[in-house]
Amino acid sequence: MGYTMKDVAERAGVSLSTVSHVLNKTRYTAPETESRVLRAVEELNFHINAHARRLAMKQTDLVGLIVSEIANPFFPEIINGFQTAAWKEGFDTLLCNTEHDATRSQNSIRNMLQSGVRGVAVMSSALDRTAVESLRASGIGVVFYNLGPAEKLISNIQIDYLTGISQSIDHLIELGHRQVAVISGPQTNRTAVALQKAIVEELEKRRLRPSPILESNFKVDGGASAVRVIMGQSSIPTAIFCGNDLIAMGAMSALEEAGVKAPEDVSVIGFDDIFFAQLARPPLTTVRIPREQLGEMAFKALSKMARSKRGMGVEYRIETQLVIRKSTAPRRDHTLAGQQNFN
Repeated sequence: MGYTMKDVAERAGVSLSTVSHVLNKTRYTAPETESRVLRAVEELNFHINAHARRLAMKQTDLVGLIVSEIANPFFPEIINGFQTAAWKEGFDTLLCNTEHDATRSQNSIRNMLQSGVRGVAVMSSALDRTAVESLRASGIGVVFYNLGPAEKLISNIQIDYLTGISQSIDHLIELGHRQVAVISGPQTNRTAVALQKAIVEELEKRRLRPSPILESNFKVDGGASAVRVIMGQSSIPTAIFCGNDLIAMGAMSALEEAGVKAPEDVSVIGFDDIFFAQLARPPLTTVRIPREQLGEMAFKALSKMARSKRGMGVEYRIETQLVIRKSTAPRRDHTLAGQQNFN
């Protein structure tokens, strides 16, 4: 049986308004009275209907977070950082996962509007400004990453990919590598496109010609498939720069399958520094994006817009950094053993 606030009032011997004030902490109540109300709540196992309370008060303690792929290890730390920052300020998080699907993306926006969120952090490349215009039209602030510039009700967190990429390429050059392949994410993803462009440009600045440049999905199987293409070519690179850590792990798996050693024969660099990167064999050299900081910053950006009288957004910046582990090593001049397995 579901009990109501009226049942709590009757059990405690107080008015309905007193129960409301005790539960919502909206007015001082004598300790003895408050104790009776809370005891009645416990005896009846009464739970407040939070959604109904938000509607009645015409305000919400919810903030929204939209991610692309919750199963991808890139996102849990973003979610944790965002939720932790939100909880500290007394907010709950409405989390939506688009799975890169346009219909699910639009449903996520609809859910945010219907739930009356205070603001929405879009940590997904699947949504752009046009897609979230309905949120802005309702006065709801939005924060993106890598989709500047900031304007009214839109903040942007710019991830400085170039620092980590430059450090990575300098690292490869110091190890003697001159033949570098690039395996990027899908060209339908704006983050993948931006990363590939930055990697290629930084290689060319150092008079290195990346070859081949291949597109992959952001998963292990995509990295493995791309390496099979690379190993079937006449000229084999001595290093591979991957668009994320899952691609890099797939690449190392395919190299091992062919009897090619990483890093002795081919060095591999990933991107993101997910938790599993340090558990890979060999542990993966990668570019770290501080994702928990990204999530925390996203909530703070929403909070700042909500407090601003004009609702003006702000540009934020997050640095990346190379993390050197054991998947990179000095170049060795010799014919790669095992490459014939792919031909």
